[in-house]
Amino acid sequence: MKIDIITRHSVPNYGSLLQSYATQKAIEKIGHESEIINYTRYEERYENLATTLIKGKKWDKNILLRMIYKLIQTPNYARMYKKFATYRKEFLKETKNEYGNIEELKKNIPEADVYCSGSDQIWGKIGTEDYDQSYFLEFAKGKKCISYASSFGKTQLNENLNKNLDRLLGKYTKILVREDSAKKILSDRNFDNVEQVLDPTLLLSMNEWSELANKSNKKIPTKYVLIYQLHDNKLFDKYAEKFAKSKNLKLLRISPSLYHITRSGKLVYLPTQYDFLKYFLNAEYILTDSFHATVFSIIFNKKFIDVLPENKTGTRIESILNLFGINNRILKSYEDMSLIETDIDYENVNNRLVEEMEKSLKCLKDAIEK
Repeated sequence: MKIDIITRHSVPNYGSLLQSYATQKAIEKIGHESEIINYTRYEERYENLATTLIKGKKWDKNILLRMIYKLIQTPNYARMYKKFATYRKEFLKETKNEYGNIEELKKNIPEADVYCSGSDQIWGKIGTEDYDQSYFLEFAKGKKCISYASSFGKTQLNENLNKNLDRLLGKYTKILVREDSAKKILSDRNFDNVEQVLDPTLLLSMNEWSELANKSNKKIPTKYVLIYQLHDNKLFDKYAEKFAKSKNLKLLRISPSLYHITRSGKLVYLPTQYDFLKYFLNAEYILTDSFHATVFSIIFNKKFIDVLPENKTGTRIESILNLFGINNRILKSYEDMSLIETDIDYENVNNRLVEEMEKSLKCLKDAIEK
C-alpha cells in the first residue's frame, strides 16, 4: 500500500529531517511505499523569523531592536532554508505538489491508501496558532487515518486544542504516540486505540545510521566533546566549555544557525545530514538539550549528558530516558563534572532497544494493514 505522511519535515532542523527519513524507511521495512506530503505552511523563513521575534522577548522590546534582529537574521534564515531544501531533495521522497495551507490539501489530496500523522511535535502550538488541523489529517476525512510517534510536546494541552481534541482524533483508526505523557492524555480521555511507540529514528539500527554517516567526506578531529544545543542557556554554554577543558578535549558545536558562533566551542556550521551523523558517531562525549541528539547518543552508544530545556518540553527527553532506564543522564548541577563518567549499561539498553523496535514496527504494520 501507499502511505502518505504529514510531518514537520522542512524546518532547518536535523532531528526533523532525520525522523522524516526514518519514518519512510520504517514503512519500507514492513513492505509498503511511502512519501512525505510536502506541506510547508509554517516553513516560510520570514514567517518563522516573525515567530522567533515573538518568542524572543529581548528582541521584541522596540521597533529598533526588531529591525536590527531582522537585519542580522534574515540572511542566516535564508541560507538555512536553502541548504535544508537541498538536503531534503536528495534525502526524502516528497509529493510533487507543495501545499501551503489546508485548503490546498483539501482541493488536491495526494493519492494514498493510508494517511499518517508523522512523528515529532506536530500536535502542539505551531507558529502563532494553538494547533494546525492539517497535522490532524482534517483534509483526509473519510480516508484511513493513523498516526506514528506523534507528540503534543508538553504534558498539558492548550485550551483550544483541549476543547477540540476528541473531534480532531475521532477519525483515527490507530493512534501511535511517542511519549508516555501523550498516551496518558489520550487514555484519560477514553481513547482506546492508543499505543506508545519509539521515535522513528530508533527504528533504524546503529549499522544503518553508521552507513549514512560514512557517506560523509568531511575530515573531522579524532577526539572531541560535541555539543548540540537548541535553547539559549548561558549556564549550559559555560558548563560545556568547562567540561571540555577538564577532559583536555576540543569542544565542537553543531548548529544550522550562524549566530551560534558566539557560543562556546568551535562552530560546525550547517553540516550535511551525513556530516551531522558522523560527528555523533565519532564523538568522545556528547552534551545536549535536544531530544534527537539524545536519541543518536543512545543509538551510537555514547557517553552523554542531557540538560533539560526550561520551556517544559523536556518531557520527551525524560520519556526516552525512562524507557531505557537511564534517567540518571540528566544534569542536576552545573558544578557536576562527574556525571558523564557514570557508566551506561549499553548491553541492557541495546537489548531493550531491539525489543521496543520490534514492538513498534509491529504496531506500525498493524496500524496500516488491519
